[in-house]
Amino acid sequence: MSGLIGKKIGMTSLFDENGKNIPCTVIEAGPCVVTQVRTEEVDGYKALQLGFDDKKTANKASEGHAKKAGTVAKRRVVEFQGFEEDFKLGDSVTVEHFAEGEFVDVSGTSKGKGFQGVVKRHGFAGVGQATHGQHNRLRAPGSIGAASYPARVFKGMRMGGQMGSEKVKVQNLKVLKVVPEKNLLVVKGCVPGHKNAYVTIQK
Repeated sequence: MSGLIGKKIGMTSLFDENGKNIPCTVIEAGPCVVTQVRTEEVDGYKALQLGFDDKKTANKASEGHAKKAGTVAKRRVVEFQGFEEDFKLGDSVTVEHFAEGEFVDVSGTSKGKGFQGVVKRHGFAGVGQATHGQHNRLRAPGSIGAASYPARVFKGMRMGGQMGSEKVKVQNLKVLKVVPEKNLLVVKGCVPGHKNAYVTIQK
C-alpha cells in the first residue's frame, strides 16, 4: 500500500455538518523524499523508499545513501508499495497524496506503560473479596496453575508484565481534513504513540 511517514502532533475535535463533535488526531504527514527506487529488474519488486525528518548528525553510510537522492540523512526511512505515480530519486511526496473522505491505516509504537498488573494489562476484574482463598490482595491474579498434573504453568498465561511500547496498527480511519500548506492530515479517532511520535500512514 502506498503512503507517507508522519509525526503525531496531538488530538483535537471537529464538528461535522450535523453538529456532532468528532474526536480526531492531527498528523504532520511529509513531505517525504524518495531516497531509493526499487525495481523488478534489480530488486525483484517495485517499491519506493521514503525518508522523513532531517538528522542533525549522521554516519557516513546514511549521508552517502541520502546524497544519491540530493538530500540529507533522514531520521525515518520506510518502504512503500503501490504508488500509481512514477516518482524518481529525490522527488518529494506530500500530504496531497491523500484526499478528504478516504480511509487510511495508521501504525506506530504505542505508549510504554512499564510493568503493570493483570487488572490493567489484561482487564482482570480482581478477586473482589469473593473467593479464591484471598482476602487482602484484591488486584492479584489468583491461582495460575492447573494441578499436580501438568505441574507447570502453561505458556501464554496472562500475568503481570511489561505493557505498551509495541507496534500497533489502527485501520480504516477516515481522513477529515487535508491542509497542504502546513503538511497536516486530520484523521478521525486516535492513533498509537505519544506526541511527536513517528507514524506510518497507508491507504
